[in-house]
Order: sequence, then C-alpha cells, then structure tokens
Amino acid sequence: MSTPLILLILAIIAIACYVVGTRHALAIAGGRSSKLHSRPGYYGTFVALCAVLPSVLILAAWLVVSPLYINSTVLDGFPEDVKARSPAEQGLSFGMVSSLARGMNVLSLDEIERIGGNPVELRAALGAKGVPLAGDPEPYMVESAGDLNVMTKISNWVMTAVVLLAALIGAGFSYTRIAPRFRARNRVEKVILASLVVASSIAILTTVGIVASMLTEATHFFTSIPPWEFFFGTVWDPRFAAAGATDSAGQFGLIPLLLGTLYIGFVAMLVAVPSGLFSAIYMSEYASRGVRSVAKPLLEVLAGIPTIVYGFFALTTVGPFLRDLSSQLNGLVTGDYANFIQAQSVLTAGFVMGIMLIPYVSSLSDDIITAVPGTLRDGSLGLGATQSETIKKVVLPAALPGIVGALLMTASRAIGETMIVVLAAGVAARMQLNPFEPMTTVTVKIVSQLTGDLEFTSPQTLVAFALGITLFAITLCLNIYALYIVRKYREQYE
Repeated sequence: MSTPLILLILAIIAIACYVVGTRHALAIAGGRSSKLHSRPGYYGTFVALCAVLPSVLILAAWLVVSPLYINSTVLDGFPEDVKARSPAEQGLSFGMVSSLARGMNVLSLDEIERIGGNPVELRAALGAKGVPLAGDPEPYMVESAGDLNVMTKISNWVMTAVVLLAALIGAGFSYTRIAPRFRARNRVEKVILASLVVASSIAILTTVGIVASMLTEATHFFTSIPPWEFFFGTVWDPRFAAAGATDSAGQFGLIPLLLGTLYIGFVAMLVAVPSGLFSAIYMSEYASRGVRSVAKPLLEVLAGIPTIVYGFFALTTVGPFLRDLSSQLNGLVTGDYANFIQAQSVLTAGFVMGIMLIPYVSSLSDDIITAVPGTLRDGSLGLGATQSETIKKVVLPAALPGIVGALLMTASRAIGETMIVVLAAGVAARMQLNPFEPMTTVTVKIVSQLTGDLEFTSPQTLVAFALGITLFAITLCLNIYALYIVRKYREQYE
C-alpha cells in the first residue's frame, strides 16, 4: 500500500476517532458537558491524536530505516568481485539495479517469467515499454533487482499492517481512558505545545546543520591552505586540478572577491536607497489612499521578479546601453568613439541590482515611517511646522533606527546576490576602483568552484565552503546588527 493511501486511511481514522470520542464523552456525562473536566471536543481530539500520532511516527521511521536496510542487503548480495570495486563503481551498479527494479514493476508476471534472468531480453522488454537503461545489465543485476522488488513489497505490506495496527491500538487505549474527570484538554495542549516546539526547532536545527557542514569542509580546506593566505591574499587563481587530484597549486586570495562583493553592493545601495526611501516617504506621507493602493503593489511587484530575469535584463539591455552611451559621449568629447564603459561592469551589475532592491527599501521603510505615532506629527503641525518640516525634523529622526535596520537587511540581500553578478559583472577576480570595468563577487566564485565533474578532495573545490562560511559570517553580522537596531526602535515607540 502506498504512503499517500496510508495517510488517507489514517486521516479517515482520525476523523472517526474524533467523532466517536466526542460522543462517548457526552454519553458518560449523561449529555451534560458541564460534568466533564474538558469540553467534549478535547476528548475526541485526544482519541484522534492517540490513534494517529504514534502511527505517523512509526510510518516516518519505517520510511527512513527500511530503504537503508533493503539497500544494504542488496549490496551485500552482490558478487565478491563487484564488492571489491570502488564505492563509486558500486554506486553505479546499484543505480542500474534500481532502474531494473523500477522497470520490472511495469512488466506483467508472464513477461517476467518468460524473460527469466536473461539481461538482454529484459533490456529489450523494458525498451519496448519506454523504460531507458544507462547500459547493459549483467545477470547478477537482474537477480538483485528481483530481490529488491520482493523485499520492497514485503516491507510495504508489513509497514501498512504495523501502522494500521498501531492506530487501532492507540484508538482503543485512548477510548478506555475517557472519564468525566479525565484531563483531556491538558493532554491535547501538551501535544500541541510539543508540536510547536518541534516546528520552531526545525529552522534552528537547519541553520546549525548548514553551518556545521560548511565548517567541516572549510576545515578540510584550511588543512591544505593556511588561513592567512586565504583571508589576506590578494590574488585569486585556483588553477583547477583534475578529478581525484589533491594538488594544492594555486592562489586563493579572498581580498579581490570581497572587494568586488562590497563594491557592487555599494553601487546597488546608491541606486536603491534614495529611490526606495523617497518613494516610501511619498507613499506614507503625501500619497492619497487611492494612489497608495495602486502604487505600493506595483512597486512591490519588482520583488517578485526572479533574479535571473534581472540578469538577462542587465546582459541584453542595460549593459549594451551603457556601453553605447559611453561610446557616444567619448566621441562627442574626444572624437574617438571607443567605449569606456564595459557591457559587463560594476556599474551595470550595481544599477540593475539596485533596481531589484528598491521594493525592499521602500516597503520596509514605508512600514517603519507609518508606525511613527501620529501624535508626533500632530504636535509638530500644531506648533506651526509645515508638512515637509515635520517629515524632515520629526518623522524621519523618529523612524531613523528602523530605517537603518531596514537598510542593513537590504545590504545583506545585496551581498548574497549571484545571478545578476554572473551575467552583468563577469567572473574576473581583480582589485580595481574603476566602476566601468568588470569585477566579481564571492557568490559567483562559489558557483564556479562547484560547477563541473569535480570531487570534494582538492582545495579547488573545498575553497567554495570557505567562501560560503565567510559570506555567512558577514551577512549574519549585518542581520544581527539590523535586528538589534529594529528591536531598540520598537521598544522605544510601542
């Protein structure tokens, strides 16, 4: 029985348990809910939880453990010469076995009996059914595929029986516990509280897992390359090694990548901050309700555009426009129509990224300015100040901590951008201050170091994790500082 069907049956059981539990609680109370410790619905919920929760936990554990056990058993059944091969080759063999097993599921029993263990006929039969194979299967693969299917089917039937039996046992046990003074509400709320704790822990555990994985691989990198050469190096030249090689030749200086990241982010903030902040001031202080209801959603549409679309826009429109514009300007001034702005440059990437960041600055700043108490505006206007003077000397100073926090969050978003930089700024790692020339960022090099058929054994690939943990530390510090400022602002005006 498939997992979705089992979950559907458990949902039906839960509904039935809720109805039966609620009616049983009312029956033992003589139809008067005032005699019960909890409301009747809590008793029904208690029965439903006792029936479904253990079953779902068993189902989840089974789905994790059973494939591991079955795959290990199939691998142990391989011939000795196959088990003597490298783990990569064994993985390819098991992948072929899995493909054969999935393909055999579409064949009828008569076809499987007719084919027997002949790999050539099996491949022909699967090809006729539209099931492609990566290579020619060997006889032991056909046998292992059959064993894999048999064990998988047995596991599914046993899992179904165990899960449904656990649901019935849980329902029967909880049904017998129902009594007028049974604290059903307390039990249900404890389960809900535990569920909330688990849900809130997922994000924390995910963050810990990400950091731990990056730190582990970054530590392997720093065993080959000294940390001071990475953090203070001024040359980026990784010199890719062949797959399987451990040659550490190359220079892994972080400074050019870090400068490119900060430079492009700075240009983007120069574009995004004035436009976003001024639009926020207009929408919160000057715009009528009708204009605001139309302008704000249209502005926030920019935040929903995929970054790859911005990258194409920069590559095909903004970059060539700036290049041609510089050529015309140079021709008017000097008579030489050579362009001094490259199509891929810091200016192109920063300008397009700034357009992408405008809705972040505008939306966050608008919410913060709107949250400033109206009594401050009324007091300023009552003392004779104009609306512009009130905004400049009362509203903005009051909202400044929150606006600074919003700008720091926007800066962390700019630092982590990848696709716009790849298409608009190029991949050249260089140290220069000319905004009309290409540069690259940390995120671009993370992508390039992990692209291709490479093994995670050489510094050329492990450096991506060192770059990742560095970028993570930078954005984390920005976010922490921004949250500190925002919380301080909220404490002051709530």
